[in-house]
Amino acid sequence: MLFEALTLQLGYNASLVAIGAALLGFAAGASGSFLFLRKRALVSDAISHATLPGIALAFMLMVAMGGDGRNLLGLLLGSALSAWAGLLVIQWLTQHTRLREDAAIGAVLSVFFGFGVVLLTIIQTFSTGRQAGLQDFLLGATAGMLYADAITIIIGGALAVLAVIIFRRPMTLVAFDASFAAANGYPVRLIDLGIMALVLAVTIVGLKIVGLILIVALLIIPPVTARLWTNRVNHLIWLSAFFGASAGFLGSAVSATAPALPTGPIIVLVAFALFVFSLLFSPIRGVLARGWQRYDYQNKRLLRQSLLARLDGQPVFDTTAIRLLRRYKLTDANQNLTSEGLAMARQFALDEARWRYLREYQASHPAAGFYDGHTPLEQLVSPTQLAQIDQQRTDALKRVDNGQ
Repeated sequence: MLFEALTLQLGYNASLVAIGAALLGFAAGASGSFLFLRKRALVSDAISHATLPGIALAFMLMVAMGGDGRNLLGLLLGSALSAWAGLLVIQWLTQHTRLREDAAIGAVLSVFFGFGVVLLTIIQTFSTGRQAGLQDFLLGATAGMLYADAITIIIGGALAVLAVIIFRRPMTLVAFDASFAAANGYPVRLIDLGIMALVLAVTIVGLKIVGLILIVALLIIPPVTARLWTNRVNHLIWLSAFFGASAGFLGSAVSATAPALPTGPIIVLVAFALFVFSLLFSPIRGVLARGWQRYDYQNKRLLRQSLLARLDGQPVFDTTAIRLLRRYKLTDANQNLTSEGLAMARQFALDEARWRYLREYQASHPAAGFYDGHTPLEQLVSPTQLAQIDQQRTDALKRVDNGQ
């Protein structure tokens, strides 16, 4: 049944939800990248919780006007206005009071969410039955999703992705260095508001699928996951979008095979599973890769020090070093250097001499402070620079020999 869900064979509604969730995840991952880079992850939490009173007020207004209070477009509009008001309050508190941004976020989050809960409690006392299912906006629900709802979500997600493509460069610049962006004439405050508006749009679009409480996870987990795989901003943005889309599609597929399970939490759990997998197996920052790099570094440094010791005629007592020397056939049973070991030891000695000269006589050189007892100098300087260092070192030795 899971295979059928993954291949969109479980029916029209399940396929529509899977496509909508995937596009939402794509948009949330791409948009959340800028929050992650700007170090403002908590802002998304405040925005999402600030949507609740807008949802409740929009419902009450539509009911008072004789309409259907559960109209998705009206509820999303109300949540957008409420969340934008919460965002403006955060900015006002940060700029005009002595509160730090984290304190302003905490205040807005708690007050707006508490007000929303009170309004939902009042709505439950209404005599009409139209309030049924309104609480699904807390954790998300797709069982009752209509075609018009799915189209609204798909269009909103597509517009958010389009905004990321168009404004990616200025938002990236502000996220990395706002001072440099301001010095180059970029309207930093306006771009910051644009990032918040983009996150707000994704939050509003995702209310129906993952709910206002869990949309934060879909905005933050994919960028954190992507950061484990890359060091480049462009790759981070689109990898984050990929992980978000994967979480949305896989989570909705799993939810379709088990109708009793809520879609939103399943999507978040899938996103977390992708994060755990990346944390363990990423070749750049994964736990296993870092462990292997540390082990490999320690062995190479130990091997280098042991060969230098044998070149000077000193014995090696470390059992790990002895094992490494024999494994690579660099010494014989009596710790005498083989031809390969002698050549490698001489190369290490030459590199040590180069490093020593660079650190003592050219301390201002960019590579001078990098010495780690392992990395060859030729990996950090150009062949021309290396030849100059060798020539200067040779000239210095000649002056010493001549007593100058």
